[in-house]
Amino acid sequence: MFTTITASEARPPFFWGIDIGGTAIKLGLVDDLGRVLAFRELPTDEPAGPDAALARVAEQTKSIAAELAFPASAIAAAGLGTPGNMDIAAGMLLDPPNLPHWWNYPIRERLSARLDLSVEFLNDANAAAFGEYWLGGGKEYASMVMLTLGTGVGAGVIIDGHLVHGKNSFGGECGHLVVDSRPDADVCVWGGGRGQLEAYASASAVVQRTRRRLASRADSLLASALGRDAPPLTAKRIYEAACQGDGFANEIIDETAIWLGVGVTSMVHLLDPGRVVFGGAMTFGGPDSSVGRRFLRRIEQEFHRRTFAHVAAGTSLSFAVLGSAAGFLGAAGYARQQYSGL
Repeated sequence: MFTTITASEARPPFFWGIDIGGTAIKLGLVDDLGRVLAFRELPTDEPAGPDAALARVAEQTKSIAAELAFPASAIAAAGLGTPGNMDIAAGMLLDPPNLPHWWNYPIRERLSARLDLSVEFLNDANAAAFGEYWLGGGKEYASMVMLTLGTGVGAGVIIDGHLVHGKNSFGGECGHLVVDSRPDADVCVWGGGRGQLEAYASASAVVQRTRRRLASRADSLLASALGRDAPPLTAKRIYEAACQGDGFANEIIDETAIWLGVGVTSMVHLLDPGRVVFGGAMTFGGPDSSVGRRFLRRIEQEFHRRTFAHVAAGTSLSFAVLGSAAGFLGAAGYARQQYSGL
């Protein structure tokens, strides 16, 4: 995560990091070494629209600067991460599925005017990846791929210190890598792409696959999820059943790891980054859980099975370390990189 330092301990220049999600906005003031001077979390209040949200962000930045007695000139730039399809060059949000009232919105220009600062605009998964690259699980590497496992599969790619944005602002979208070319392959919930990694390794895909096969697994602790009044089946419930030794739940998690191993193999064969990091809400307990550690080992085993020995030896897989702070830290870090010309 992160620790907060005092203004007297901080090293200038300073940067705002802003991470906008469907339910919450994370906002932090970060120094040149990636240390946090102040942090706020605000409700997105999506139906109220982007103008209202950016006004609240600007109010908070002014409040923080006043509390720290910071002159406006001490803050060099801001970084902004948002979900969904975007046109980075134009600074436009296009049609993010979880922000339906924010479509076709010139978010970079509007935020820049509110803050009276230059704003660097990037995809939220890219922001999280840059945070891990700068301060977390990839900080010892020049290149890195990060996969964010949640409702979908987000991703970010850094090559020799530079984020891959792509011509269509779609660079690094490894969750849409095709891993199954069969005509009846599964379809991902967001973009509707058939056979894409997201259709097999996202939380929504894991739940869908589990539900499809539960009727024939009455021995599973998860069988109760088929009842009329049962609580919703989630990836968390599958993880909890696996922790209790449920064979079916562990089978589902192992299958998910295999699909990720297939995807990682293609990513590594294309990019050869040396480091692949897994974050997000669905890491099945991560490094603190035997289920999470087994999950990572299974991904690694599948990758090793499909790649070359010297590539396997030169590529490390790990869990992310910054948690939900990766997005705003990465947005600030990316603004820092662009401001400093690093």
